[in-house]
Amino acid sequence: MTSNADAPEAQPSRPRRRAPAGAAVLREDVTEAIRAAVFEELAAVGYGRMSIEGIARRAGVGKTAVYRRWRSKLHLVLDLVSAVAIQGLPMPDTGSLEGDLRLLYEVTSRALRHPVAGQIIPDLQAEAARNPEIAEAMQKALREGQQSVASGIVAAAVARGEVREGVDEDLALDLVSGPLYWRAVVVRGPKSPKEYLASLARATTAALRAL
Repeated sequence: MTSNADAPEAQPSRPRRRAPAGAAVLREDVTEAIRAAVFEELAAVGYGRMSIEGIARRAGVGKTAVYRRWRSKLHLVLDLVSAVAIQGLPMPDTGSLEGDLRLLYEVTSRALRHPVAGQIIPDLQAEAARNPEIAEAMQKALREGQQSVASGIVAAAVARGEVREGVDEDLALDLVSGPLYWRAVVVRGPKSPKEYLASLARATTAALRAL
């Protein structure tokens, strides 16, 4: 027999018979509400001021519903960062290196321009400098997300003969991923128009062919 672990927290009342032992049922809609609340709370107050109480209040659940899934706010954030990495970015397949890069930049630029992402990423980067676990999770997310797609783009370009075999992969990935993140996350300059992204794709293509 199972019990509903996400039932509202009970108020003190008359004694009840003890529920039979069994596996707790964790409702997926409650889990998703908590995950959404974490992103909103991170954007609103930052990691340092974020609390399980604030997350629960924003999600409309009791604190125990959060603790049944994650034992601390650190583990909750690490889980979310890993989940984002697994979802990843779509692999472009336009038939050309420049076309693939332009599509990658457009998708990535839209994601980075999201107001929540614009606040969360710099905050987690600052926390990563102080917390090795967050740093490792963010590095893993980058490897499995943007860098994984960039590696696939470069490999496809090599197969088409657009980039020479034996190209320095680390340098190639830096050229593909670095400029857009520098502008969007570090410099945090103006919104990237399509004309800029097209120019960036052309310049990166030329740089990769010259390696």
